[in-house]
Amino acid sequence: MVDRFLLETYVPQVQAAEAREAGERARAAAEALADEGTRIRYVRTTFLPEDETCFHLFEAQSAEAVRELGRRAGIEPIRVVGAVE
Repeated sequence: MVDRFLLETYVPQVQAAEAREAGERARAAAEALADEGTRIRYVRTTFLPEDETCFHLFEAQSAEAVRELGRRAGIEPIRVVGAVE
């Protein structure tokens, strides 16, 4: 079964470009993990500049798979939580 997870991270408002770059790294890390057999897919990145918060949404087999993706992509997560849309 594949569920949805949000990886939440802090990005200062003045570093908006970092949110975009982190999304690109997250997409690449998801593709690499998927190639290795982990069920994971990057969905999108949403940056809230006023809150200095960035959310990366994934479909994945587990929260641990998303944490591993964060490590590989160099994204320091505040938390990884399940998501429902």
